[in-house]
Amino acid sequence: MTDQPTGKLLHHRAEGPESAPPLLLGPSLGTSLALWDGLAPELSAAHRVVRWDLPGHGGSPADLIGPGATVADLADLVLALADSLGIGRFAYAGVSLGGAVGLHLAAHRPERIERLAVICTSAHFNGARPWEERAELVRREGLAPVAASADGRWFTPGFTVPRLVEDHRTADPGAYAACCDALAAFDLRERLPSITVPTLLVAGREDPATPPSHLREIADAVPGSALAEIPGASHLAPAERPEAVLAALRGHFDGYPGRGMEVRRQVLGDAHVDRAQSRQTPFTARFQDFISRYAWGEVWTDPTLARRERSMITMTALVAHGHLDELAMHVRAARRNGLTPEEIGAVLLQTAVYCGVPAANSAFAVAQRVLAEEDAAPDGA
Repeated sequence: MTDQPTGKLLHHRAEGPESAPPLLLGPSLGTSLALWDGLAPELSAAHRVVRWDLPGHGGSPADLIGPGATVADLADLVLALADSLGIGRFAYAGVSLGGAVGLHLAAHRPERIERLAVICTSAHFNGARPWEERAELVRREGLAPVAASADGRWFTPGFTVPRLVEDHRTADPGAYAACCDALAAFDLRERLPSITVPTLLVAGREDPATPPSHLREIADAVPGSALAEIPGASHLAPAERPEAVLAALRGHFDGYPGRGMEVRRQVLGDAHVDRAQSRQTPFTARFQDFISRYAWGEVWTDPTLARRERSMITMTALVAHGHLDELAMHVRAARRNGLTPEEIGAVLLQTAVYCGVPAANSAFAVAQRVLAEEDAAPDGA
């Protein structure tokens, strides 16, 4: 995990392996990248997570924007940050103003967005006047009057996150007011039907700032989008209900178990998967979910390699580690994925060179038995 110096870039923190698919996380007005503290470490297990601060918030310079700023200006700053990190296409999730940035990018720069999740946000923010008034107040009196009401606007009664309230209090007033200008001018409703990237909307059921109806409006307009409502969550749902938001984001960005189960059945066959499912117990249920979600729902669905190539790699790895029961299963899978017996034999011969002759000898015995059983099976079995 690294906090990066900014210069003329947004301050950001990068977590997770650089080779993983990139996921950018945008904050809400008045908060910092700490908004994602409960989710970023978990998301970074499968992604190169980059969370960023708004201008004048957290560690970002205040002079990156000025009076009359727009959400398009903020989106350009996000793209400049991605470019500086060598990131072309990326998944994106954002809260409130950060979500508006994501919607703008999906509508205007769809070639940069792989998948989108917007949380407690809107395609418009109740008109310009409230934001113009807030900008005027902050420019005149600073952030103290606005920060004093943060708990009521952000959280359900009795809940707070002192770190985020302090971020609100210590943000730069000029940059905060410029972000209010951006919210005042934002209205993307006419462009919503043009959004084609896979989109998830997450609403906090108790959110007074961007109530669920605002997210439903987006969901109704964006083709193929999905909507999740989080009970017991107000405007900063990732801080108040991190587990529920994390589950929704994982499903959207990493794949739901159902998708993995479909691929698992295609590769291994219904009979094998049915047997595995019938043996499932409460003790093994989470492991079965893990296999379906990550092995089959993420790795085997990655289009970078064809399934026949994945079968070759898998058989080689199983030979190398002596997992002969698993090898038998994946010899059958290799046939289902289009490999001929001759190609399977060539893979095993290759393992003799790099994994050792004894390992390959055992592997040939397993493969010969499996292929003979297939030849002996009646048609359609």
